[in-house]
Amino acid sequence: MIKFQPVRLPLIHDARLAAEVRGEWAHLPGQLPDLLANTASCSPYLRDLMRKERDWLPDALADPDAALATELARDGDVAALPSLLRGMKRRVALLTGLADLAGVWPLEKVTGALTDLSDRAIDLCVRHLVQAEMRRGRLPEGPDAGGMVVLAMGKTGAAELNYSSDIDLICLFDDQRYDDPHEARAAFIRVTRRMTAILSDITDEGYVFRTDLRLRPDAAVTPVCLSVSAAESYYESEGRTWERAAFIKARPCAGDLAVGERFLKAISPFVWRRHLDFATIEDTYDMRLRIRDHRALHGPLQVAGHDMKLGRGGIRDIEFFTQTLQLIAGGRDPGLRDRTTVGGVAALADAGWIAADVAAELTCLYRAHREVEHRLQMIGDQQTHKMPVEPEALARVAHLAGQEAEAFCSDVMDRLKRTAAQTETFFAPNETPAEPEISERAQGIVARWPSYPALRSVRARRIFDRLRPQLLARIQEAGDADATLLALDGFMRGLPAGVQIFSLFEANPPLVDLIVEIASVAPDLAAYLSRHSSVLDAVLGGSFFEPLPDVRQLTQSLGAVLDQAGDYEEQLDQTRRWMKERHFRIGVHHLRGLMTADEAGQAYARLARAVVVALWPAVVRNFAQRHGEPPGRGAVVVGMGSLGAGRLHARSDLDLLVIYDEAGIAQSSGGKPLESRIYYARLTQALLTALTVHTAQGNLYEADMRLRPSGRQGPLATSLAAFSQYQRTEAWTWEHLALTRAEVLTGALELCREVEDLRCSILRDCGQDPRAAGDLADMRRRLAEAKPKSGPFDPRDGAGQLKDLELLAEFCALRAGSSARAIPEQLRAGLLNSAEADMAEKAFHFGRTVLMAFNLLGIKPADVSRLAAGGRAFLARETGDMDIPDILAVHAANVDALFDKILAEQGVVSRSLSAE
Repeated sequence: MIKFQPVRLPLIHDARLAAEVRGEWAHLPGQLPDLLANTASCSPYLRDLMRKERDWLPDALADPDAALATELARDGDVAALPSLLRGMKRRVALLTGLADLAGVWPLEKVTGALTDLSDRAIDLCVRHLVQAEMRRGRLPEGPDAGGMVVLAMGKTGAAELNYSSDIDLICLFDDQRYDDPHEARAAFIRVTRRMTAILSDITDEGYVFRTDLRLRPDAAVTPVCLSVSAAESYYESEGRTWERAAFIKARPCAGDLAVGERFLKAISPFVWRRHLDFATIEDTYDMRLRIRDHRALHGPLQVAGHDMKLGRGGIRDIEFFTQTLQLIAGGRDPGLRDRTTVGGVAALADAGWIAADVAAELTCLYRAHREVEHRLQMIGDQQTHKMPVEPEALARVAHLAGQEAEAFCSDVMDRLKRTAAQTETFFAPNETPAEPEISERAQGIVARWPSYPALRSVRARRIFDRLRPQLLARIQEAGDADATLLALDGFMRGLPAGVQIFSLFEANPPLVDLIVEIASVAPDLAAYLSRHSSVLDAVLGGSFFEPLPDVRQLTQSLGAVLDQAGDYEEQLDQTRRWMKERHFRIGVHHLRGLMTADEAGQAYARLARAVVVALWPAVVRNFAQRHGEPPGRGAVVVGMGSLGAGRLHARSDLDLLVIYDEAGIAQSSGGKPLESRIYYARLTQALLTALTVHTAQGNLYEADMRLRPSGRQGPLATSLAAFSQYQRTEAWTWEHLALTRAEVLTGALELCREVEDLRCSILRDCGQDPRAAGDLADMRRRLAEAKPKSGPFDPRDGAGQLKDLELLAEFCALRAGSSARAIPEQLRAGLLNSAEADMAEKAFHFGRTVLMAFNLLGIKPADVSRLAAGGRAFLARETGDMDIPDILAVHAANVDALFDKILAEQGVVSRSLSAE
């Protein structure tokens, strides 16, 4: 049974020739004679192949997939390769051409078959030629390819080879495996040149593939085969944007594929930037202009003479559009790193970078353009992309495509216009509007900007000149334009460079609105952004304005980032980047009213917990490489204070405690073993360093261990036995109070449960200590003396304020032996009646709201009068437009009186602190 069943046919272009060919193939079944006749009447090249492969073709049409597999399996010695490969090329070209024209194979299978032939031809050449060099003693005996790899670039790399394409290759060899890499290089250069000749030389049997080696680094001066080390060095130091785009499609196709994969992984940071790289848009736009200038492609859009690849609305526009977006976001989202154009478009749609209907339209247009390209090349096996100008030649192309010339030209023109409509606005810079009028003071501020580091380069100034009118217009719309501009000036002054951030703003106007909003409300946050502008990348993610995930999801997310990182230093950098993006996200949510102050406090705590939970195993693994696995049962990390209670603010540090159980094991068993006590102390220091050290991405948190037994005088890490004994026999009341808010964050699961059980047991056993109330009153008095209220807007220090409230809540939990950690739950642990707990909780929430706002705005309570209009509006919204000093004073008086009442009920006479 014939498996080749045409679903479409070319039109007859030469009736006489068609009749002749139909007669030659009349013995074939169904529509095959018509297919061959019509094809031959349009394409002299395919007509010639039919004659040369007359005996082979009937069986190939009976089962085209089997015929293709047979061709790709052929092999021969070095001497036979030139003839063997040319025969393979004739047969595969004929089969794919007919399968394409008849609609039997879709575009991807056609281009895939041509690419498979290319891969097979290159691989046969490399392996046979390298073995020949080994036999001559010019290379040491070894595996078939001897460490040489050929990278397929462009359409070859993407398995999108067109019908008469050349193949773009980069040839490399692994110099690390050779004692004399210079001698090896000479051998691999000979292999590359001989391979190119076998593939490209035109003989009486034709050619295999035109081969282009010019995509290698600095092709004008470098040899045709480079060492991997030299190539890596080039891309790390000198690689350009067009080379980044080229490597999107790069694929090891022949030789030692493992060497190629390692090389591509090594240069991945060059191709895929960690930040959203919107500067690529201008690079690509300039590249398109240069290509069109060079090819004189700026004329009016018309089908006759149009370049279907490089002309307006052509194949390259779709490829550039796709690759540019991949380069922008692929560093952050590996799912976008698809080599194929159609696959890349689909990935961009799945990730939300383009709409689904745009992806469908571009995919349809790309496939149609590629089919037209194939028809152009099938006629004479010419590497052309230009539509003929002569009517007869244009009609031949149309007939091969199965259409009359007029309809064909109309359809092509429609598709070119649709492609241009989808892609050109993406690349072309927006027209620069006129700048708004600004005050004299504002003019003085703006006049300083050219001297800032961000505007030193010509390119940065060019981008910013287009952006500045929009930026100033948004500032003018702010409530206090000059104050907002002054805050933005701090942002501009702190930027170390400008090209990337200005490109980001230009491509995403909503970010301009956001930065102006932040500058008008929270100048300190704007200054932070100037130092960490990469966090703005996160705003463009589809989930930025959605609620923050829970701790489990956050931990999994960071864990995946750490798994992808290379070494420990990169893990620390990536953790900082990940954390800062989410920290910024919480701040923006709070700023915009997408979450309350209490929700923001809980979100900050979830984020910090996720960081500790995900980072701890990485710290342990890195430490264990030098000193062995943790001796005994391991250790747990305990969150204390606000972290344990699940409420942090934008500037909170972390109070931590590490408890271990060496289980009688004296020392670790690594290459540099340590005594168990020292091992866990240094492991704890490693955790603190991981959190606090400043890398290229800054630090994570300020952190300390001062709440450990014996405070700063005690060891950094505490054994489980010592911790239990200390808490039961030596600990002060304040340490038991601190324990009420302790939460085990991470560590060995069994030990985590044991430490939590121990905490609850200590609270139950020590909560009834008759000295506790007296100690509490004394502690409260000393705190009031050391940290008095700093002013009417201070919500934290002083009688009845947040610190006082926290002490009261902790005492309630301690006295009741409750395991509750959060302040609202502790207040309801038993000492207070419902009305008292309601009043205290209301005071706590108001104080926390004010505290959260001050920390987000980056001001101290004493500096409230300096707030700009935006900051004052935010503070008013957060507090319900209440008089903050009056409300704080009322709540403080109530809490102070309640505290005295509770102490009196415990048998302690305490004079009201507020009265003092």
